Amino acid sequence: MRVLVVEDHVTLATRIGEGMRDAGMAVDVVHDGAAALAAAGGTDYDVIVLDRDLPVVHGDHVCRTLATGAGARILLLTAATSVDDRVDGLELGADDYLGKPFAFPELVARVRALSRRTPSAPPVMQHRDLTVDRARHRAARAGRHLSLTRKEFGVLEMLIAADGGVVSAEELLEHVWDAHADPFSNVVSVTLTRLRRKLGPPPLIETVVGRGYRM
Repeated sequence: MRVLVVEDHVTLATRIGEGMRDAGMAVDVVHDGAAALAAAGGTDYDVIVLDRDLPVVHGDHVCRTLATGAGARILLLTAATSVDDRVDGLELGADDYLGKPFAFPELVARVRALSRRTPSAPPVMQHRDLTVDRARHRAARAGRHLSLTRKEFGVLEMLIAADGGVVSAEELLEHVWDAHADPFSNVVSVTLTRLRRKLGPPPLIETVVGRGYRM
């Protein structure tokens, strides 16, 4: 899951980003509205965590602009927590609203819930004897629990969600890793090698030469 965090309080933004990475998400962090629009224009995010009171371009304008497309789900963060404030935020096009201060586990739970709001990616997905539980971040094959790293789980999640479709290495890099990933590295192929080893025989992941990978 690829998440964009937009928060002008640098310390808070850093803590949110670190906590979400620990929860298995690929996270980019920016600190103003203009940077948020630029980031969202160049990357397909699953969820955007957006502070309302932003410099350069106000969060309300960012929310309204991004909500016009069919892309990322938007979770608004704000210190204003009245009913009217929540209604205003949702009318801007946000999918959810969380007041500050907030409990971090609730933020993670809401982000995961928003990422599951697509018919093509149900909370629990199955391929042959492989089960991937997106909600609990668990995977098992033939009843055997798979001990996967965050990146391995992210790759497996994307491949099984594609339902037999080919997923390119570029798409995996964009959605599973963050903006600091080196696009010229072999990190995707190395992760696929480890993942295949953990899945065991018979092989479940096929390499489609020149195109990418598929289940």
